[in-house]
Amino acid sequence: MAEHDEDEIFVSTQWLEGRLNHLSLAILDASWYLPTAGRDAEADYLQGHIPGAVRFDIDTICDASSSLPHMLPDAKTFAAAASRLGLTTQTSVIVYDGAGLLAAPRVRWMLKIFGLQDVRILDGGLPKWIAENRPLTSGLETRQPKFFQAKLDAKAVADLAQVRQALIDGSAQILDARPVARFAGLAPEPRPGVRSGHMPGTINVPSDLLIENGRLKSGPELILIFEGQGVTPDRPIITSCGSGVTAAIVSLALEQIGKPVLGLYDGSWSEWGSRADCPIATSTS
Repeated sequence: MAEHDEDEIFVSTQWLEGRLNHLSLAILDASWYLPTAGRDAEADYLQGHIPGAVRFDIDTICDASSSLPHMLPDAKTFAAAASRLGLTTQTSVIVYDGAGLLAAPRVRWMLKIFGLQDVRILDGGLPKWIAENRPLTSGLETRQPKFFQAKLDAKAVADLAQVRQALIDGSAQILDARPVARFAGLAPEPRPGVRSGHMPGTINVPSDLLIENGRLKSGPELILIFEGQGVTPDRPIITSCGSGVTAAIVSLALEQIGKPVLGLYDGSWSEWGSRADCPIATSTS
């Protein structure tokens, strides 16, 4: 993917269609939906996907021992999964999802923190690809297994203790990507046993504010949105959401404007909201 600047995050549908037969390029279908969406990402993939794309399922490539949804696996588990997908740390990867921009940023984040550097996202995802009448294929696809040597960049992953400390001492801003109604405690969480509300002192930046028609908004628009929500992009930031998926969209948007985050809280509200020892607030302020 030498034609692209090393800092470029997205590739176009036209660019990808012209390279579908490049064996050195891996395409990953990262489609995922909330439990309440009523969609089956695996079934959708089998019915129709971009030719050559293999499935990257965040509910499978995860820490199976955790009660929390799709938590990061350890390096050994991730390496085994990435190897089965035919990836190495030198592979050029394009990630897309069926919503346009939902789970692809999470998968890109996972790949990068485990050592894969050249990971881009298909601009507009599968909806844009389909709208442009570009080719689809059905059924299960695989790639020749490779050797992936994973090493986790632990600094990019925020845990409960780090988030607690940041809320106490102000060492980082905590941005919550969930919709306003869930943040304010006015709507129930989609997972049983998780309280409504938010961590006291967090800033709500709903991920859907950052997206238009399945695509990330422009840099100037993103800057205005962050400033309008009360974020200081030059200060350290930890992103959070319901289960670590849309937090990656906020992280991506900050990266796009040149303000990389300190970390992503992997447990997010699924962890915080399910613990009786974690305080909650239920206003929008």
